[in-house]
Amino acid sequence: MDSDDDFVASEDDSGNESNTGEDEDGLNVALIDSEPTGSSHVDGNDRMEIEEEFPYEILTTEQIVQHMIDCIKEVNTVVQLPPTITRILLNHFKWDKEKLYERYYDGDRKMLFSEAHIIDPSETTSQKEIKKYLHNGMENCVICCRDLPTSMLTSLACGHRFCRDCWVNYLTTKIMEEGMGNKISCAAHGCDILVDDQTVMTLITEPKVKLKYQHLITNSFVECNRLLRWCPKPECSHAVKVQYVDFQPIKCDCGTVFCFLCGENWHQPVKCDLLKKWRKKCDDDSETSNWIAANTKECPRCNVTIEKDGGCNHMVCKNQNCKTDFCWVCLGPWEPHGSSWYSCNRYDEDEAKAARDAQEKSRAALQRYLFYCNRYMNHMQSLKFENKLYASIKEKMEEMQQHNMSWIEVQFLKKAVDVLCQCRQTLMYTYVFAYYLLKTNQSIIFEDNQRDLESATEKLSEYLERDITQDNIVDIKQRVQDKYRYCESRRRVLLQHVQEGYDKDLWEYTVKLDKV
Repeated sequence: MDSDDDFVASEDDSGNESNTGEDEDGLNVALIDSEPTGSSHVDGNDRMEIEEEFPYEILTTEQIVQHMIDCIKEVNTVVQLPPTITRILLNHFKWDKEKLYERYYDGDRKMLFSEAHIIDPSETTSQKEIKKYLHNGMENCVICCRDLPTSMLTSLACGHRFCRDCWVNYLTTKIMEEGMGNKISCAAHGCDILVDDQTVMTLITEPKVKLKYQHLITNSFVECNRLLRWCPKPECSHAVKVQYVDFQPIKCDCGTVFCFLCGENWHQPVKCDLLKKWRKKCDDDSETSNWIAANTKECPRCNVTIEKDGGCNHMVCKNQNCKTDFCWVCLGPWEPHGSSWYSCNRYDEDEAKAARDAQEKSRAALQRYLFYCNRYMNHMQSLKFENKLYASIKEKMEEMQQHNMSWIEVQFLKKAVDVLCQCRQTLMYTYVFAYYLLKTNQSIIFEDNQRDLESATEKLSEYLERDITQDNIVDIKQRVQDKYRYCESRRRVLLQHVQEGYDKDLWEYTVKLDKV
């Protein structure tokens, strides 16, 4: 079946147009055919180095589909169930075959099928359930209330029978409007039995709907399988398959380097849990932090930041765990303010000192955050600019060839930009890592390594932005080569030191880390 030109993927899809294929067991799947655009250059040596440490395989969409079919067939040799039922069971266990086998043979098969919302194929539909709808040789569809020949009605294994038109309308709505694939339940009210693939593919004839369903099933296979992950680049349709889950870099065939554990751009030296905390903090704080410092105060009890948006000085903290009533002017408890004997016009040295201490502590924390955030954002901005260097470097390489240098001799410029961008990205994430580090001897060594790398990176960036002339071409080449090699060396030293700290559990943090 060819893809429909009018087909538009929903937000639940990966955004790739598809062609479809059907395996010999009747399990229909989506074969997404997409050519990535705008991908960066893939360095074969980098890819080999990554794979040596963390073996993985990049899969095309056709290979993803075949991998899903192979998994189903492998499990079927053990459980001996229809392929569509096996797929639902595997999806229920997030494609963990060992967990499925364990539950399948633990003796409570009925409970297993109930939890997966499917009917055990060994059970047959009661004839009484069907006959009760019959009337003068006709059968009534309880959705549209029409009496139709029995052949025009169909049911799942649960026995709830409806006419073909009602089934098609129901399934089409679930697939096209709600973006549901493997979680479509029976159309009968209160029935949670899932619609199997074979039923969907038999009832649905509209190519666009059929394609969307197949696409959703394929996406679900990757998204819920812990050993698979889509490439995060929007226009790329590849997925990566690994042997075990770990914090490791993946280099897709489109050139994108990302973290397998979280799917974000590769963020060494900071690990996923700290990066997640940092991004949440940035979303909460960074855009308004300067305004907050100048226009807000902190709750005297929980130190949450509060803005005054009215004339009344009676404030109530909105923190659900606090709810403290206090005075905006003096930050003291509000309760005595209504008494004739109390007024906050009298200066109290002890109370004022306590308030100042709390404010200073909060402001110091904000200033510390701004220190690291500004440097993080600066390297991010520089990285964006230096990614644009590839275009200007191409012109410089052509110019250098006009000065009697061969194509091979001028490749050092592109290598230098590659190294520069790698260093910028590493430096950007070092400030996230440093923000959460407690001050120790190890953190001091880390900051020294960070300083050396930062200094060398800025020098390399300066060299690459210089104009090339006949007089300085030899000098610039030597300087650039020496500096990018030094940058590579310092970056390697920094990352090795951080990894050593992870391996030996040397790092101490200001926050409690989440378990991965």
